[in-house]
Amino acid sequence: MLQPKRVKHRKQFRGKMRGLSQRGASVDFGEFGLKAMESNWITANQIEAARRAITHHVKRGGQIWIRVFPDKSVTMKPLEVRGGGGKGAVDHWVSVVRRGKVMFEVGGIKSDLAKEALGRAAAKLPMRTKIVSKEEMATTV
Repeated sequence: MLQPKRVKHRKQFRGKMRGLSQRGASVDFGEFGLKAMESNWITANQIEAARRAITHHVKRGGQIWIRVFPDKSVTMKPLEVRGGGGKGAVDHWVSVVRRGKVMFEVGGIKSDLAKEALGRAAAKLPMRTKIVSKEEMATTV
């Protein structure tokens, strides 16, 4: 699973997910991308599942770019433990994805294959997504 090698602070606040994505809102590397239509946390397991779905469907052809990284720690206390006693241990890592962020990109494959692969990856994610192309993004700007 993806996670940082080292961090300055082990435990983080939960934070807010208001507004649109300021960076990474366009398809920059490949020809097609998977864009988030709502804000959410994506766990490292979900990123890996989506990556494997894309890789398996394109039969390791073309190229895949993962544009999100789980760098936020989420803590949890064990089950059946009363409140107090401080914050729990780090349980898993998430990436904060705001609305409009392009999370995955593919290139070097046919458009119908790319759209099908990104659709399979979208099924693994906990939010509504949209498949966008580089040409489509260029015309809307």
